[in-house]
Amino acid sequence: MDWYPLLNSLRIAGLASVIVFFAGILTAYYVIRLPRLIKGILDVILTLPLVLPPTVVGWLLLLAVGANHPLGAFLSEIGMPLVMRWQGGVLAAAVVAFPLMYRTARGAFASFDETLAQSARTLGLSNTYIFWRIRLPVCRQGILAGMVLAFARALGEYGATSMLIGYTPGRTATISTTVYQLWRTNQDGAAMTWVFINIAISAAVLVTLNLLEKRRSPVR
Repeated sequence: MDWYPLLNSLRIAGLASVIVFFAGILTAYYVIRLPRLIKGILDVILTLPLVLPPTVVGWLLLLAVGANHPLGAFLSEIGMPLVMRWQGGVLAAAVVAFPLMYRTARGAFASFDETLAQSARTLGLSNTYIFWRIRLPVCRQGILAGMVLAFARALGEYGATSMLIGYTPGRTATISTTVYQLWRTNQDGAAMTWVFINIAISAAVLVTLNLLEKRRSPVR
C-alpha cells in the first residue's frame, strides 16, 4: 500500500496548522481592538473562505499564484512554484482553515477579562509578556479548539487543494484526492480504507484535545 497520501496529508495539514495558529491568533488579537465598523468589514473578509465553495477558493488561489499571473510568475522565477506542487496544498489548506482558527480565537479573546491585563500593566509587565504569558494561557481552551478544528479542516480539505495542486501520485496526492480518484476508478474497497484512516486520525486528534483539557483543568 502506498502511504504517500497519508504522509503528504499530515505534512500539509501540519504546516498549514502552524501557519494558521500564528496568523489566526495575531489577527484576532488586533482585529478585536478596531472600531466596530472596520472590525465588521474585516470579519466578513477574513471569514469568507469558510462560507465560499472550496472550488471557488481554489480558483481564486489559482488567479493569485498561477504561472500566468504576476505573483505566480515571480514565485516560479525564484524556484517556488505552488501550482501542482504539494507546497500549494499548504497554502490552500491554510486559507480554508484560517477562518476556524480566527473565529474561535476571536471569541476567546472577546471573553478575556481585561482587568487581568490592566493589573499586569500596573506591575510593569509589557504587552508582549501579557499576551504570551497571561492572555493566551487564559484563552487556551478556545485556542486549542481552534487549532484542532483548523487541523481537521486542513486534513480533510479537497476542493481548493484539488484545484490548486491536482492529483499526482507520489507528488501531490492527499487522502481526500486519493479517495476521489479511487472512487472514480471503481476501487471502493481501497477508498474505504483511506476513509477509515482519515476518521481514525481525526478521532485521535479530538481525543488528544480532550486529554489535554482534562490535564490542564484546575483541580476542584
